[in-house]
Amino acid sequence: MKFGKRLKQQIQESLPDWRDKFLAYKDLKKLVKLISSFSSVANGPVWKAEAEFVYSLNNEIEKFNAFFMEQEEDFIIRHKELQQRIQMVINEWGLNGSHPSNTNYKEEMGKIRKDIVDLHGELVLLENYSNINYTGLAKILKKYDKRTGGLLRLPFIQKVLQQPFFTTDLVVSKLVKECETTIDALFPAAKEEAGSHERETAAMAVAGEGIFRNSVAALLTMQEIRRGSSTYGHHSLPPLNLPDSDLIRSIQLQFPIPIV
Repeated sequence: MKFGKRLKQQIQESLPDWRDKFLAYKDLKKLVKLISSFSSVANGPVWKAEAEFVYSLNNEIEKFNAFFMEQEEDFIIRHKELQQRIQMVINEWGLNGSHPSNTNYKEEMGKIRKDIVDLHGELVLLENYSNINYTGLAKILKKYDKRTGGLLRLPFIQKVLQQPFFTTDLVVSKLVKECETTIDALFPAAKEEAGSHERETAAMAVAGEGIFRNSVAALLTMQEIRRGSSTYGHHSLPPLNLPDSDLIRSIQLQFPIPIV
């Protein structure tokens, strides 16, 4: 599947409020086509089109950064609130709490677990947002250099690598791991009690639900765009190896076509 189609599909499957925050890949392709249609780089229209192209790229980066940092701040707050809720439930209804109650404890922890799963899903979506927009920039810049004879890709990618939307390892990736650690620590019995058939049934059910389904689809998109392709090189993203699970396999069947 061509990157443009994959990006369009990813936008359609993203959260509604996120859909206008992705790379304007189609518009940038039109500008590249316009620039390459001129026979001489010295004439006026080419200079104007190139300036518009660079201006558009910078606007895209500003858009990515503003959206990414806003989401990141929100996720930090939500994660902290979840940790506080967990401690409150333990202190109130836990075994050694002020008012021990197994019923209340399980009920409240069940709500918290759902909220952690939702947060984890949105964090994965944000990681995918970073990945797919970076890949789109790398592809459009390679296309520009190839069709115009320019040398814009290398300096621009160096700039992109320093942008907040690309440096997900500073906060977002850590929050993803903390959510996973919390779920494993507080809800280990859920995995142990379910048999293989029950896990498969649950995975297929979850696969059709909102954020969780989209987050798994996002993981698969990240895996695809990190594979070697026509744009693979020094500034390509490293491969992503996904864990083998019923949930991953159930979603993977829906996305069998690699990006080229």
